[in-house]
Amino acid sequence: MGMNKNTVLAWATFIMIIVGIGLIILGIIKYEDVAAIGFAAVGVGFFAIAWVFNALKGRV
Repeated sequence: MGMNKNTVLAWATFIMIIVGIGLIILGIIKYEDVAAIGFAAVGVGFFAIAWVFNALKGRV
């Protein structure tokens, strides 16, 4: 069973969401200074990129 372009984008979206959640949780739990804001901002950025990947499904 091969992976077509929609399957690849779906997996990319899923992985980006997992990484984004991990970065936000890492920023909340581990750090209590300015680094927490940075980790949360990067996590939100991963969510934005995952949203774009999700929007591209079926269009590329």
